Amino acid sequence: QVQLVESGGGLVQAGGSLRLSCAASGRTFNWYAMGWFRQAPGKEREFVAAISRLGSSTYYADSVKGRFTISRDNAKNTVYLQMNSLKPEDTAVYYCARHSQAYYSGSYYFTSKEYDYWGQGTQVTVSS
Repeated sequence: QVQLVESGGGLVQAGGSLRLSCAASGRTFNWYAMGWFRQAPGKEREFVAAISRLGSSTYYADSVKGRFTISRDNAKNTVYLQMNSLKPEDTAVYYCARHSQAYYSGSYYFTSKEYDYWGQGTQVTVSS
């Protein structure tokens, strides 16, 4: 059983920055791509960013491109989401997730059905 634990959320003013972390249990972290999703009140969960298993490829939602950066440290079993120039519309619960296929080399990263393990989420609130 894989456990994912997010941290780093909080309250920040518009224009500010936060860095989210997601620590994974187990010995197979570097077998899997990882993703970040978010869910705002009354809205569906949406894709934010994803990173391939070795970190060579990254993918972003258009709404965060140029402001957010996903990265990973396989030695620490951790994936990060650096969020800069935050906007009130970035307010949501942020979840990290593990892609369902080991050694995946395709291009399906953008929907929640591609992921099998999820963290509990961390709240990000951006005030205007």
